[in-house]
Amino acid sequence: MRAELATFAALALAVLPPLAHADGTPALSPATTAAQAGLVDIRQLAPDIAEDIKYAGSDNFVGAPVDGYLASKCLLLKPAAEALARVERDLRASHQRLKVFDCYRPARAVKHFVRWAGDLSDQRTKAAHYPRLDKSALLGDYIAPVSGHSRGATVDLTLMQCDAQDARCTPLDMGTDFDYFGTLANTDSPEATPAQHANRDVLKRAMEREGFRNYAMEWWHYTLAPEPTPNVIYDVPVQ
Repeated sequence: MRAELATFAALALAVLPPLAHADGTPALSPATTAAQAGLVDIRQLAPDIAEDIKYAGSDNFVGAPVDGYLASKCLLLKPAAEALARVERDLRASHQRLKVFDCYRPARAVKHFVRWAGDLSDQRTKAAHYPRLDKSALLGDYIAPVSGHSRGATVDLTLMQCDAQDARCTPLDMGTDFDYFGTLANTDSPEATPAQHANRDVLKRAMEREGFRNYAMEWWHYTLAPEPTPNVIYDVPVQ
């Protein structure tokens, strides 16, 4: 009986989220697996949602696979995954679909970003991702030491328009690619064209209907509100 109680206590510690630190910074969950953290693969709920998980490969601002991404998967806490699946379902009535770039992000991946930002000699991705900024300006508004993605309810994505048979789907023009560091990526940027603003607005309205809120500096960035675990970050690998 004592062994069973000890096992139960250990599982409870792994599953129940800790409280935030006294200074308000999120606490790191002791979970070591996606199941313990309550993270689910979006494809369990939307089996054919389009994915291009950028940090699992080299097509990203770091220019290499990012720490913690062992598979090209979109993991989210279940309430966020369910809400995102509803967005995808609703859009299909208009022959539109989502394309997901990133979802839950392990804390170790954020540390990788910070290390990269501190290496000012590595300028390989400047032309594509921060052409108008000095790399030294990226830490802060663009790359923070703690990311909301690590709380499991934030997603980066875009919108695609499909043909009448839903056979071919093309990403809509949003004005920038994903992870463009600069003011043109701001959701309401005056630099974007009317058509680009219209496309961003369609995505924003679709996400807001299911409770997601946009981050004003990035047209692609949405967080479910209220967040299921606002005071907890996770560091389980995506696999």
